[in-house]
Amino acid sequence: MRSALLLFISLVLLSLTSCRKDFETVPSNGTLAFSKDTVYLDTVFTNIGSSTYRLKVYNNSSNDITIPTIRMGKSDSKYRMMVDGLTGQDENGDGIGEGKLFNNVELLAHDSLFVFIETTVDIAQYAAQNQTQFLYTDEILFDGGSNLQKVNLVTLIQDAVFLYPKKFTDGTKESLLLGLDETGAEVRVNGFELDENDPLHGNEFHFTNQKPYVVYGYAGIPNTKTLTIDAGARVHFHAESGIIAQPGSNLQINGAPSLDPANPLANEVVFEGDRLEPGFSDVPGQWGTIWLRPSSNSYINHATIKNATVGLLVENSNLGLHNSQIYNHTNVGVLARNASINSTNTVINAAGQACFAAVGGSYDFTHATINNNWNSTKQLAVSLSNYQENADQSFTYVPLTHAEFKNSIIYSQNAIGLLLDKATDHPEVAFDSSFLHCLIKFRDASTALATNENYNFIRLEQNGNIKNSDPKFFDPDTNQLNIDHTSGAFQKGSLLYLIGFDIRGNARSTSTDPDMGAYIAADFPN
Repeated sequence: MRSALLLFISLVLLSLTSCRKDFETVPSNGTLAFSKDTVYLDTVFTNIGSSTYRLKVYNNSSNDITIPTIRMGKSDSKYRMMVDGLTGQDENGDGIGEGKLFNNVELLAHDSLFVFIETTVDIAQYAAQNQTQFLYTDEILFDGGSNLQKVNLVTLIQDAVFLYPKKFTDGTKESLLLGLDETGAEVRVNGFELDENDPLHGNEFHFTNQKPYVVYGYAGIPNTKTLTIDAGARVHFHAESGIIAQPGSNLQINGAPSLDPANPLANEVVFEGDRLEPGFSDVPGQWGTIWLRPSSNSYINHATIKNATVGLLVENSNLGLHNSQIYNHTNVGVLARNASINSTNTVINAAGQACFAAVGGSYDFTHATINNNWNSTKQLAVSLSNYQENADQSFTYVPLTHAEFKNSIIYSQNAIGLLLDKATDHPEVAFDSSFLHCLIKFRDASTALATNENYNFIRLEQNGNIKNSDPKFFDPDTNQLNIDHTSGAFQKGSLLYLIGFDIRGNARSTSTDPDMGAYIAADFPN
């Protein structure tokens, strides 16, 4: 049987070989088709490589063809290509194709090939003096003479202030000191201290809106110093990067309302990753955190903090948080440990564990919209606790001296939006929380909280609280948590806790009960 099978395979192979024709081609004649006539490579920072973009080239004829050349239009082009996995001619003699020139590229009849394109451009070589951004263009040229065909390439190059750890002559790199461990050894992270007399940037304690800032590693604010960030500034972080306000320092974020409806973030201070392509605009976990360490004092107004691991980590420090948006964080939007936070018109959405999580401390939130639209079954909008588990499985108890939420929305895709995690074995540890005129997601049937008396104020809808009424957010998947007049939060707040303006700067009425949450109800755009 085995011999018969081998004989059959041999006959099939012989048949295929005897039927094979020599592969013959004809030159292309200018009739190639393309998936697009212009490839737009999205905005990149100067000297940082772009993502890779794809162009598909079609041979719709019945002939197998050879394309004599595929090349860049500029001899010194800053674009690079790969054609069907090949890197092109070796122009530098290093054995590696430069991605600029390809000769005699074969393409079968009714077939296609892929061209992958990327770029890295130094804005200083091409832009006029003091210009912060410009369009860099080139062409991919297929064939030549009367058969010449072109595909345009366009990239917006943006200048930036780059902040990163220094490299020393001995090969080591600057790092940021966090303290000492239990053995007395230093604990450091990849980072650097900002400098008010930096030879390249001048005063690094003042971020302006003239150019974006790109941060590699953690930028540290030293003791007694203040980092001030102007309205309209843009701060981009590389992977595992962020800001650390060291003990005794201050972070001052001075965003302002944006009055132009066409550009609602014009005066906002925006913190996000350093990938500018649209595909990364809402991807969580692109950078680390803004870490406010013990005894620091910070003020944040009109900021957007998005796509980190933890948006804000606030440890035993004071924070004023106003008119700000915190979105798309893989762990927690705002994580507070024995901190003091006073907040108005704050919006937090989409976090892998909780949008706002606090262990001990004192918190006051008025007109907050806290919704967790993360796609899982365990995420929370708000989690409050007066203890934490340590690495050795012991527990540390931290008094929650005050946690008050007023005229706020606490909602979740999950059945439970609010967790009150009180230490039952240490009743003497303070756990003081109150909710006044809030809309809270709380479907406790068949859950471990179904008989927990700590939630009676929600079950009985006391103190103006309402449960499970649909806030009817415009589009929580895209972080648009504004509401209209059909919302369950419409005119359900209290004038006792009124904040005069909403997060967009619209005046709240004093003649009717205000809407819960950070937004005044308005008709949704068409």
